[in-house]
Amino acid sequence: MRAGTEAVTVVMADPSLLRELVERYESLRRSLAQGGGSAETARKLGDATYTLCVVTGTRQLDAALFVARRQLADSLARRQPLHPSG
Repeated sequence: MRAGTEAVTVVMADPSLLRELVERYESLRRSLAQGGGSAETARKLGDATYTLCVVTGTRQLDAALFVARRQLADSLARRQPLHPSG
């Protein structure tokens, strides 16, 4: 490696795991925002945030959500052909 460059490791999580984590995070966040959240809900939201960051290899929630959503979109694009045959 040349001086001043860094190696970048891209973490690729299973799409079904990412989808479940993002949905859990969003559900818990909505619950707290609507005033229906308890201390337990807040703890679960913190756990979901931490897990998203670990799974995506990021340190901040906004980055974790961006990476997760990007990987989900990429996964979906790889599964669907661009042009239907026939």
